Parts: sequence; structure tokens; C-alpha cells
Amino acid sequence: MTLYLNDLGLLCAVGNSKAEILKRLLAGDRSGLSASDEFGTRCIVGAVATDLPEIPLGPPFSKKEESEQSSSFNRTDSSFLPSGNLPPLKKGGKGGIYNCRNNRLLLAALIQIEPTVTDMMARFGADRIGIVLGTSTSGVRNTELALDYWADHGVLPDQFHYKQQQMGAGADFLADFLGIQGPAYTISTACSSSGKAFASARRLIRQGFCDAVIVGGADSLCGLTVNGFTALESISTGLCKPFGVHRDGINIGEAVSLFVLSTEPGPVILQGIGATSDAYHFAAPDPDATDVIKAMRNALDDAGKTPAQIDYLNLHGTATVLNDAMESKAVNALFGSKVAASSSKGMTGHTLGAAAALELAFCWLLLTNDDEQGALIPNINDDEPDTALSALNLVKKGGTLGRRINICQSNSFAFGGNNLSIVVERA
Repeated sequence: MTLYLNDLGLLCAVGNSKAEILKRLLAGDRSGLSASDEFGTRCIVGAVATDLPEIPLGPPFSKKEESEQSSSFNRTDSSFLPSGNLPPLKKGGKGGIYNCRNNRLLLAALIQIEPTVTDMMARFGADRIGIVLGTSTSGVRNTELALDYWADHGVLPDQFHYKQQQMGAGADFLADFLGIQGPAYTISTACSSSGKAFASARRLIRQGFCDAVIVGGADSLCGLTVNGFTALESISTGLCKPFGVHRDGINIGEAVSLFVLSTEPGPVILQGIGATSDAYHFAAPDPDATDVIKAMRNALDDAGKTPAQIDYLNLHGTATVLNDAMESKAVNALFGSKVAASSSKGMTGHTLGAAAALELAFCWLLLTNDDEQGALIPNINDDEPDTALSALNLVKKGGTLGRRINICQSNSFAFGGNNLSIVVERA
């Protein structure tokens, strides 16, 4: 069974549309990363820079409604959608249940793929469409802001609801918004979350539960992650430097990436997925990289490809001392030093639970680009390379493959030794 990635909606620090993001990625544009002190720790972050669509609100919650777990709400105005073709929401609840930045990011990405989603729903029916998302923080920022308000006023804001921060809120929101009746759930495995979503979405179709799945991930900036990574001494003092000799940590970013996966022919094929868990350490990678190599090899075997057939490898490349040393060792062991590779996090920051889907989206953009010279995403770090690392063919600004790009692979690794690699191919 061949599964296709039919369409893509995404927003990140690099831009708010597929064309803008590809153009700025290829140019090595870091302007989306900027200093912020919003979260109590001054650091460089990668924020989505656009006005996000609003989720219509009902009146303030009553005490009874605050205790209910209903996920349905009423929308009577679809004017914020470009065509208004998406089906109405079920009636009977409050839009405020879902009103958080994470869900507004999801709505913005959904609007980009509205025609494809509408067509799939008409073709297959609402009960044959699934939703699988990945996230690590969901709407936690709303809770942080609500607690700040409570500290000042002694009460929580009228429009705050605990549902806004639940890990499953994004999938519930999209299902409710679209009236989808198929499986809808969220996976949260730290920085591999949205990559694991693709394995789960593929399984839903292969086992006959769904004909199409909206799959991807979203994570928004919040104090929990900024201060948590600061406590781990993993935040860079400036712009992050993937595979640079002076690398000293990550820049945290936010992003959303939504695909439509189905058996309907599309521009990109989901060819292979490899996942392993080494359980080496809660927050540090296994320096031997044994299970990371296995994850990449499993993805290649699942795709029926060899390392030599990969045209471009998107590296996890967090710009932390330990990750980059481990990943360069793993990639060199499996691919040698010839495969074109880069970490796009030097332009987007590390988008945590959304990173796997976002970076797979970058591969999708390369595979749908008709450039005959195969323009590649450069490894931008404004630093000299670390020659102590295992040799990699890191793409320089303006780098090309010299021909069309046909097959890409993307790596994502998470706390606890949760490793994932995905192979995609031009259809």
C-alpha cells in the first residue's frame, strides 16, 4: 500500500507559507530568531510572526461548565476562513474551551490545506478521516498566563479552561472544528512526538480504520520549556550553532505543520519509518549512537532504500554539545561523509514536539520544488565547523545537489532515548 503526503500547511519562525518558507530556508535566513524576555529568561527564540486566526468565543464559563469535559462548541461566523467551506462546528459548548495559541496555530495551518481536507471529507466521509498530532506543551502558555492573572486578581480569567492545556486538546479541537468522527488523538513523546504521529497515522490507514489522516504537530512558546531547558543549561547564550565548534545549546522555537496522508496519489510518498528507544538517560543521548543508527537503518529498510540513495538528510542537530557529537558519529557510521546534510534549527530554533513534522515538511518542500539543480537547505550556524566531530557533508549556503532531489530522510531524537527517522520520496 503506497501512502502519499497530499498537502501541507505550516508556519514557523522562517515564514507563514510554503513559498516563503522554502525561499528563506534556501537563503539561510536567520532573521526569524530574535531576543525575548517574555518568559522570565532573556534568550533567543523563534516565534511565528503573524496574526493568527481567532477561535470564536462564547460567554464566560459558568461553574457548571467549568466542570464539564464537553469538547463541542458553537461557531456561527466563518468569515475568518478564506472560503467558508469547512463544515460548521457542533453546537452546545464554548469556543473558549479551545482558545489557546497552540490551537490558533493549528487553525492557521488547517486553513492552508482547507481545499484538500474538504475534498477528502466529501470523498470518504467524516467517519473515515482521522487526526493524529504530536505536541509537548499544547496550551500550557494559557495556564501560565491564567496563573499570572490569578496572582494579580485572586481569580482565574473568565475564558480560561483547563482543556486549553491538555495534550489532546489540539486533536479534539480539529475534530470538533471539522466534524470529523474518525480516530483523533495526540502523541506526546517530547521532541519525537510529531514524528511518531506519522507512524500512528500510517497504521490507521494500513489497518483499515481510516482512508485519510490529518497528521502533524504543533508546539507554541511557553515559560515551561524556556525555563526548563535553562535549568538543564541547554539554552544557547546567543544564536544556536548546530555542529559548530562554539555550540552551547538550543534556541527554542514554535511551529505548526499539518499534512494530509492518504492512498490518493499525491506529490510525495511516505516511504519508511524507523523508531528505536535506547533508554540511555533521561536527558542525554547515548554517545555510542547504537540505537540512533538502528532507527535510521530501519527507516531505510522500511523504505527499501540504501544509504547511497538518500539525496538529503535533515539532521536533528540541536546545537547541544552531546547531541551533535552523537548524531555526527551515527550519520558518519551509516552514510559516510558524502550525503548532503544540514540542521534547519539554525533558522527555526528547536520546535520541540512539532520539530519532526516541521522538518519533514522541509523535506516535502524540497521534493515538490522543480529546481533541476536541487537547491539544498544549508546548515547555518555563523560559526566554524567542529573538526573534532565525525565528518559530515554539511550543506553550505547556496549548496545544490546538482540534480533534482528525489529522496530525503529526516531525524528526530527525544529525551529518554526516543529515536525516530523518516524517509520520503518524490512521487
